[in-house]
This record gives sequence, structure tokens and C-alpha cells, in this order.
Amino acid sequence: MEKDREPLMRNILLISLLSALSTGCAVVAVADAAVTVVATTVKVGAAVVGTTVDVAAAGVKAATGSGGDEK
Repeated sequence: MEKDREPLMRNILLISLLSALSTGCAVVAVADAAVTVVATTVKVGAAVVGTTVDVAAAGVKAATGSGGDEK
């Protein structure tokens, strides 16, 4: 009877081990996705700030009349 349970116990152990390893992979995948989202958000935010600064600088130049045509 002991010999009949050995393959079953080995299969249960193998499935448990694989489940634990798969969970670790899922955690890494979720963390990687979170880092990617944050990096993309920062990149878009920086582009918006850069565009805002460019537009504000153009507005200041237009309001003060300093277009760079001075010689």
C-alpha cells in the first residue's frame, strides 16, 4: 500500500512546487508592468512640462516683442 502512494505524493509535491514557482513569476510580471506604467507616466509628464515651457516662452517673447530679430 505504501508503494501505491509514492507516485501520488511525488505528483502532489511536484504540482505544489510548480505552483509556488509560477506565483513568483506572476509577481515579477506584475512588478515589471507597474514599473513600465510608472516610467511611461513620467515620460509623458516630462513631455507635457516641456511643451508647456515652450508655449509659455513663446508667449513671453510675443508679449515683450523679443523675437530675436535684433541686430
